[in-house]
Amino acid sequence: MNFKIGVIPGDGIGPEITAEAVKVLDAVAAGFGHTFEYEEILLGGASIDVHGVPLTDEAVETARGCDAVLMGSIGGDAATSPWYKLEPSKRPEAGLLKIRKELGLFANLRPAYLYNELKDACPIKESVIGPDGFDMIIVRELTGGLYFGDRITEEVNGVMTAVDTLSYNEKEIRRIAVRAFDIAMKRRKKVTSVDKANVLDSSRLWRKIVEEVAEDYPEVTLEHMLVDNCAMQLVHNPAQFDVVVTENMFGDILSDEASMVTGSIGMLSSASLNETKFGLYEPSHGSAPDIAGKGIANPIATILSAAMMLRYSLDLDREADAVEAAVERFLAEGNRTVDIAAGEKWLGTSAAGDMIAGMIS
Repeated sequence: MNFKIGVIPGDGIGPEITAEAVKVLDAVAAGFGHTFEYEEILLGGASIDVHGVPLTDEAVETARGCDAVLMGSIGGDAATSPWYKLEPSKRPEAGLLKIRKELGLFANLRPAYLYNELKDACPIKESVIGPDGFDMIIVRELTGGLYFGDRITEEVNGVMTAVDTLSYNEKEIRRIAVRAFDIAMKRRKKVTSVDKANVLDSSRLWRKIVEEVAEDYPEVTLEHMLVDNCAMQLVHNPAQFDVVVTENMFGDILSDEASMVTGSIGMLSSASLNETKFGLYEPSHGSAPDIAGKGIANPIATILSAAMMLRYSLDLDREADAVEAAVERFLAEGNRTVDIAAGEKWLGTSAAGDMIAGMIS
């Protein structure tokens, strides 16, 4: 089969890690008889350097013409990069918000899985997490809430005041809830809906709509959890979670917390999906400008993001399984990148990509 894949190398370590994911995709294409055509797209600081803006309309249209988009990491060092002397709407991260909105990428999927080989890197005691570790996925609403609400900054009687508006409507909540329940049906059939319904009207609406959606999924167990309690439970008993669904800002915070419970954010993939098969796939970590160009970045999160792309956008489940199995074999054979090496011998970015690509079968 033939597929067109947009590739956004991004900033910092982005070009290095996306190159390794493409290397693995090429191994998949060769091994399973597919053709992947790649279209490079500029976003973030790389786009600012060339076009003066973090994302052009032409780049959006190029992405629309692809079956899926694989992205590296966006942004730089806020303290030293000239990109952060620009107004907020012209900074690298503004390009991310724009592409999510323009492509309708409303559902962000962030798996958090503890590999048995990496249990020692987990900051939680094994006696707490149990012998089987944990395997959860956080489903975050991505195009509503505070990040996309109206903003006002003004001076009133000599006092500066800033207002950010948190707004959700029934349709936005319902479609993310449906996606979460659909995913739960393919997993352990449990959904934890996270809100702040004891304080916020938006959360009370959220809870109401999620309960309505749950009626269509009688096999799935639904529980509600306040966001502050969820933050505690993620470090107290992460194994209790299967699918966690929540709004934009809560999901932003909780998914980063969940990723660090695994021991390394360099291991975790993510997907941002719209209402079709189209999705944008990226690692959960940032651009790590301090190690850019050193050849030591961990490419596994990006490689696993490519596996998610094969599964969710291209309907290539067998191929996705092969990539995930190659990563597991890589770890099981004792191979490590520097962030998970714990003093052991480790492989650089390119060598790790070569080895994983060579394990595709």
